[in-house]
Amino acid sequence: MCLILFAWRVHPVYRLVLAANRDEYYERPTAPASFWEDEPDLLAGRDLRAGGTWFGVTRRGRIAGITNYRDPASHNEHAPSRGCLITDFLRKDAPVDAFLERLGARAPEYNGFNLVLGDLEKLYWYSNRGSDPVALGPGVYGVSNRLLDTPWRKVVLGKERLADAMARCRRQEDLIEGLLEILSDRQTARDEDLPETGVGREWERILSSIFIESPDYGTRSSMVLLVRADGEAHFAEKTYAPDQALNGHMVRHVFRMDRAAAAAEDGLHG
Repeated sequence: MCLILFAWRVHPVYRLVLAANRDEYYERPTAPASFWEDEPDLLAGRDLRAGGTWFGVTRRGRIAGITNYRDPASHNEHAPSRGCLITDFLRKDAPVDAFLERLGARAPEYNGFNLVLGDLEKLYWYSNRGSDPVALGPGVYGVSNRLLDTPWRKVVLGKERLADAMARCRRQEDLIEGLLEILSDRQTARDEDLPETGVGREWERILSSIFIESPDYGTRSSMVLLVRADGEAHFAEKTYAPDQALNGHMVRHVFRMDRAAAAAEDGLHG
C-alpha cells in the first residue's frame, strides 16, 4: 500500500478507524478482499504473484498493513516479498512485540517498508528504515512511502480529513462513505511541496495525490476498517481495475473479532 490513515483509541465508538489505498502496477494480478479458503479466519486481498497481501485482519483480532518506503537507489530486485510479512503476522499467534523482535534480525533483507500492526489491545508502527518499533498511543496517524507522519501533502491532508470525518459523520454508513471519499482525492501537490525521493519530478507529482492515476500504475483498491471496542468489525474495499472487469467493485464484511482471545494471549506472554 501507499497510504494508511488511522485513528487509534480516539473515536467514542470505534477503537480503530482506518482508511488506506493500495497502489500497484496494473498488470500485477490481484484478488479482491475475502476470507481465504486456506486461512478461513483471515480477511485480505491477495497478491496472486507473490502470495502475500498489503492489508488484512483476522477473526482473532489481528490487524496488519504495509507500505513501501520509497528509495529506488537502494532497491534490491532479489529481496523477499514484503507482503509476506503481513501474512506471517496474521497467521501466527505470537504477541505483537515478540513478532517485531524476531523480525528485527531479518528486516534488513527486505526493501524498505512501514508496518502498522497489532491487535485489539496494542498497535505498533515499525520501519526497517527507521529505528525500533513504536507502540502507538491514542491519536490520528498517517504513513505513506516515508516514515510515520512524514508531512507529505497526502499524509497531512488525509489526517485532517480523517479527523473531520470522525467528528462530522454520526452514522456508520456516512463515516464509511466519507472515508472512501477521502481516499478518492486525485489532487496533486504543488511542485514546491513535492518531496525528493529519487523518482524524478514528474513521478513525484503523480505520486503526491491520495488517489493515484497513470497509464501503468495507480490506486488499485481503497479500504476502510472500523473496529468497535467490543470487537465488532466493519470492513469495506472498493476495487479499481484498468480492464474495467472489477472497476468499482465493492466488498463488505461485518464480523466479530475475538477480543478475549487476543487479550488472554497478551496476558500469557506479557
